[in-house]
Amino acid sequence: MKSINLENNKTFKSILYLAIPSMIAQLVNVLYNIVDRIFIGNMPINGEIALVGVGVCAPILTFLSSFAYLIGFGGAPIFSMSLGENNKENAKKILSNSFVLLFIVSFILLLIIYPFAKPILYLFGASEASIPYAYNYILIYLGGTFFSILTLGLTQFIIAQGKSTIAMLVTLLGCLINVGLDPLFIYVLNMGVSGAALATLISQFISFVFVLFLLLKVTTIKLSFSKLDKKVVCKILKLGFSPFIIMCTDSIVFICLNTCIKNYGGAQSDFYIEVATIVQAFFSLATGPLLGISSGTQPLLAFNYGAKNIKLIKKSEIQLTIFALCFCTMCFGLSFVLGKPFAQLFISLSSSTGNDKTVEVAARVISIYMYGIIPLAFQYVFVDGLTGLGQAKYSIWLSLNRKLVLLLPLTILLPAITKDAFNVFYAELIADVISSTVSTIVYLIIIPKILKKRELETKSVMD
Repeated sequence: MKSINLENNKTFKSILYLAIPSMIAQLVNVLYNIVDRIFIGNMPINGEIALVGVGVCAPILTFLSSFAYLIGFGGAPIFSMSLGENNKENAKKILSNSFVLLFIVSFILLLIIYPFAKPILYLFGASEASIPYAYNYILIYLGGTFFSILTLGLTQFIIAQGKSTIAMLVTLLGCLINVGLDPLFIYVLNMGVSGAALATLISQFISFVFVLFLLLKVTTIKLSFSKLDKKVVCKILKLGFSPFIIMCTDSIVFICLNTCIKNYGGAQSDFYIEVATIVQAFFSLATGPLLGISSGTQPLLAFNYGAKNIKLIKKSEIQLTIFALCFCTMCFGLSFVLGKPFAQLFISLSSSTGNDKTVEVAARVISIYMYGIIPLAFQYVFVDGLTGLGQAKYSIWLSLNRKLVLLLPLTILLPAITKDAFNVFYAELIADVISSTVSTIVYLIIIPKILKKRELETKSVMD
């Protein structure tokens, strides 16, 4: 199986080789949940309220995924650095420790969330009308959480070995299975939201089997099993904390979003939660691939940082930024064309005529969100770039700044001050613009110092 040479001077070729499959893989991960919501929203009976119920589950699903990011995105950069240093034994140890951590964490999460699923859903904004659908969906979905966390986390180590295309194909396989099973279970077997969750569970299990096979039989550094090493675990968790915060605080923001809508939306609270579900799905179609660009290319930065090749790091970061800006600009333009058609995908043709309002409002909110997508290119590339270079102390702070310092307070304050639930949708735009500006300034100040220090380390070794 072909893999890329991460020391190649043609850095843009390396970026494309790593970024495009990673973008597709992230897009496919997003589509897992979007496909479920589209099929559920088009159920001939109770499709709208069922979609609201599944939307309430979103914070839980995001929270669970964040632990795969904590370990997978924390272990993969130091794994790549070890490969750059030609220390294959250490790379093998990092992979083994990451697998054990993913296994333990996924098991603990299931034990904690299963017994408290219903009260958690009420806390996250479920109403009496939507709770039956939310509860049925989450109970079955949780059964596949073990497989989804391990698959998402371990896939990063396949990408880190330069085999991003095969990692993408495994993810794509799971999505295609999910798309095929959804209409069968939801409509033909008349299982409703339970069928959507079961289809996702099966597809996640099959993806996990293939990822495990690749790491045991195909990749250069193969998965082995050993005891946890305290130092390795601390490095993984320290570096993975930034991507973990990004995902975990998404869950917190979703909770606040739904809660604020419930508190200030009055009779329209379920309507606004339905709109939020559609808008978040569209926004993730842009931020998912953007994350693929920034995180999927971390092996290139980490490998060359380990190899102390400063010139390639600088060149790669410039090309990455331009690539991300081009992608975000394209998404921004398309949002004005695709907003309404996308919203219509979630609406059953047999439902009430009030759905015209849902489409109109969802399209309007999509536009509001997407005004901040171009600055967000800087946020993702620079923060994940710092993570790829092992600079957790900076990437963690910049991640916290966007989500906990800006987005979370704005989500709470905007509807509270104006007494209008709709104004909660402006929080994302304001937070994205400000945080991206701050991250860019901080990055431009500290990155020359970081690379200069690494360059001096290289000279001292040569002397």
